[in-house]
Amino acid sequence: MRHTARETSTQTLTRLITALDKAQPVSITYVKADGTTTVRTIELYDITISAAGDIVLKAMDRETGEARSWRLDRIVAYTTHRTAYVIERPVTDEPKQRTTTGLATVTVLYPVDCPATARVQLLADALAA
Repeated sequence: MRHTARETSTQTLTRLITALDKAQPVSITYVKADGTTTVRTIELYDITISAAGDIVLKAMDRETGEARSWRLDRIVAYTTHRTAYVIERPVTDEPKQRTTTGLATVTVLYPVDCPATARVQLLADALAA
């Protein structure tokens, strides 16, 4: 188990991007908005940045089978598994209509052979823009 307090957010993000690339689930210890802590096993499918500048992990929650979002700064510990994804992500041709106020995302396109550390830098550059 890795504790995020013992590493930089860049190191954490690099390891999570690697798990995403390898399609490996991640168990996270997460602090909710109300201050309670929960442990979830997730299957990452996207990483975005909110309008407020928070890095947001989008993943399938193994407990509920639903697509959920988690802020990187609220993850206090994580473990990357060596198993494969088991939940199918819903495929839709059209994005769902949501009413999100004050939330925006940044799309960052990576070359196919781009290593995880370079992706973190590209993500940081997009955030700064």
